[in-house]
Amino acid sequence: MKVYGKYYRTIWPKLDDNKIIRIINQTKLPHKFEIEDLKTVDDMAHAIKDLHVRGAGLIGASAGYGMYLAALNAPDNKFDDYIHSSGEKLIATRPTAINLKWAVHRQIAAMSNGSSNDEKKQIAFNTANKIANEDVQFCKQIGEHGLRIIEHVSALKNGEPVNILTHCNAGWLAFVDYGSATSPIYAAHEKGIKVHVWVDETRPHNKGIRLTAWELTKAGVPNTTIVDNVGGHLMQHRMVDMVLVGTDRTTYTGFVANQIGTYLKALAAKDNNIPFYVALPSSTFDWELEDGFDIPIEERDENDTTYVEGLVDEEIKKVLLAPKLAKAATYVFDVTPPRLVTSLITERGICRPNKESILKLFPEKKKTNE
Repeated sequence: MKVYGKYYRTIWPKLDDNKIIRIINQTKLPHKFEIEDLKTVDDMAHAIKDLHVRGAGLIGASAGYGMYLAALNAPDNKFDDYIHSSGEKLIATRPTAINLKWAVHRQIAAMSNGSSNDEKKQIAFNTANKIANEDVQFCKQIGEHGLRIIEHVSALKNGEPVNILTHCNAGWLAFVDYGSATSPIYAAHEKGIKVHVWVDETRPHNKGIRLTAWELTKAGVPNTTIVDNVGGHLMQHRMVDMVLVGTDRTTYTGFVANQIGTYLKALAAKDNNIPFYVALPSSTFDWELEDGFDIPIEERDENDTTYVEGLVDEEIKKVLLAPKLAKAATYVFDVTPPRLVTSLITERGICRPNKESILKLFPEKKKTNE
């Protein structure tokens, strides 16, 4: 996507030194656009843990590049041991996001084909680039499939704006480019279809108002930010045509783990007969876990709930909202059961949120689940 007239991905090797990986530090957005250089696997682990990078696809790409950085710094006499321990370190940073584990295991498998440490380093670099490039392509294809849904709704409304409610940030900032939930929106906007997005504030971390509103505004897509509890009211008054969200892990049986509050939006959508769509690339499927309520749910520091961050006198500062010494629980994800999900939008097409429909799109996974 373009920022200030220049094309950016969310992660990339530095042009004049590919031993350095560059990211957009998302903790500074929307007030500062800051590029950060990462040189070691520890740098990448901190970036993932501290939310400098976040979102399903971007976490996967970051893990891919993190393993490449690990390979660059691995001691020759303990190369494989270092690679495996680095992978474990990366996986531990964000337990809910399946893309993280997927990318780490993909890198380890790829590097195992190298006959020397130097060859393994080159394989790691090539694989990291491939993971990132696939993410871009898959998200673009998600946009093409999801566009058909928006076109259909637009036709039913005789060209009036299609009102889409989204939760958290499943935009290009959460992937390498395009995004999952935002990709169909961008595709529709570029085609001249009138769309308007209701952007949930999305606490904790306010990823909707900070990130989704920022990137939609940069792209010229009409949007309005709302606090998290407004969605039900809008649905009751027929001000929402569809809900479109992303996911950090979806089981092959259709359970959807996404930013906390997604489940409540799905309940409200069901009660008001509003379609609820989940957009995801295949890298976000968990092909092993059947019961979605077994997905590990990340819980972060209570300060993420009791404090809020924003711009004060041109400086980014934290402000205490709660009484001093107040206790808080900061759950980051919840699980939406398949019965509340209309369809899943993937790079291969649109399917129902059940084992049979998902495996029909991904038949190569059938043996894993028999």
